[in-house]
Amino acid sequence: MRLQEGSFSAKFLSMMSHSSSLGSTHPWIKELKSEERGLYLIHLLLTCANHVASCNLENANASLEQISMLASPNGDTMQRIAAYFTEALADRILKTWPGLHKALNSTRMVMVSEEILVQKLFFELFPFLKVAFVLTNQAIVEAMEGEKMIHIIDLNAAEPAQWIALLQVLSSRPEGPPHLRITGVNSKKEVLDQIAHRLIEEAEKLDIPFQFNPVVSKLENLDLDKLRVKTGEALAISSILQLHTFLASNDETMKRKSPLSLKSPNGTHLQRFQPINQTTLGDLLAKDMVNKYTKSPDSTSSSSPASSNTSNSMNMENFLNALWSLSPKVMVVTEQDSNHNGATLMERLLEALYSYAALFDCLESTVSRNSLERIRVEKMLFGEEIKNIIACEGLERKERHEKLDKWFMRFDLAGFANVPLSYFGRLQARRFLQSYGCEGYRMREENGCAVVCWQDRSLFSISAWRTRK
Repeated sequence: MRLQEGSFSAKFLSMMSHSSSLGSTHPWIKELKSEERGLYLIHLLLTCANHVASCNLENANASLEQISMLASPNGDTMQRIAAYFTEALADRILKTWPGLHKALNSTRMVMVSEEILVQKLFFELFPFLKVAFVLTNQAIVEAMEGEKMIHIIDLNAAEPAQWIALLQVLSSRPEGPPHLRITGVNSKKEVLDQIAHRLIEEAEKLDIPFQFNPVVSKLENLDLDKLRVKTGEALAISSILQLHTFLASNDETMKRKSPLSLKSPNGTHLQRFQPINQTTLGDLLAKDMVNKYTKSPDSTSSSSPASSNTSNSMNMENFLNALWSLSPKVMVVTEQDSNHNGATLMERLLEALYSYAALFDCLESTVSRNSLERIRVEKMLFGEEIKNIIACEGLERKERHEKLDKWFMRFDLAGFANVPLSYFGRLQARRFLQSYGCEGYRMREENGCAVVCWQDRSLFSISAWRTRK
């Protein structure tokens, strides 16, 4: 729907001149159309983020109050995403009072069963992991052609469906099935127990020699000896949404403390708003992003005690070197294809608005707004990721998603060479996306890798690598 320029401009001018007092004194707020309300929420979020970054707590509080009157975790897409970004900004403010923040979160508990449930819901509601499984399995099958002893290390063993599908493919090899061993790494023993049961049961049905080696560990504390890599085995490694967590310990950019502040040429915090033709929240954001930036101090960027000590965590370079030393025939990596690792709050907030807008749009297009499953994924998964990106610094900020080109540089420096995904693998993945029943999902090829998108927004990348001697 195209907004009428005259009527919207008048309303917007009214918003700007009365933005300090919403509610009953301005009943026009309740009459805003979805697009108009979305634009206004974006303006308020960006303004609030500037106040938070410059530690102007009085103005930040006023902005949060305004946003809370319009945002809702049960509303339209922009209302829902605004609710979680508001919570993240508020949490960042609270972290400047560590005692208060700890007291308010002292009884907060997340049950293991809830974490397992929300991961399963993400797998079921989106096609991203299924596409990653298809491409990973095909890359492994091609790399392991003719091998009789295969060992796969799954750095995020959470879903048995991937390896059940691989077992079925390997069982039909003309030369007969190989002896297969899968080492699954997960911090939750319950998850590994469930996977072991399912895979052993499937292997027995297919009459495939099979072993499952569970390793209960967080990835950053992983003892490589427990992977039990043996001479004579052909090794494959699968990493799905894991490697970015190592960036917390060695990302030099987290030391920079100058966020971008949104200012007009006269120094006031303003945004340019224009009439738009919006079909998705991603379109809305694309039409209403920042035109000019100037730097301002970020007094909260070093508020986390974790930012002062990185010596106890394995960094990216060490971990990739350790994987290289295992000499895998193929390593397939799936990561979020987003730039959420900027040095400043405003950089991260803008990029996160783009990518999470696309994810929330995915659900808006495929799932009912009242769906309990949708609310759980938005709150327990996306909401927590947004909070980590916006509110946390130092080692505490684990959700440091980066674009594919940066992963290329890291893998190259670590001694890995890219293995282009095969035409057949990409064809299988495209067919799966086409069968998913939603036109918004797309896949493109980029430097021999696959990037899965919502509309034109890239969200996840899948790439394959081998050791370069």
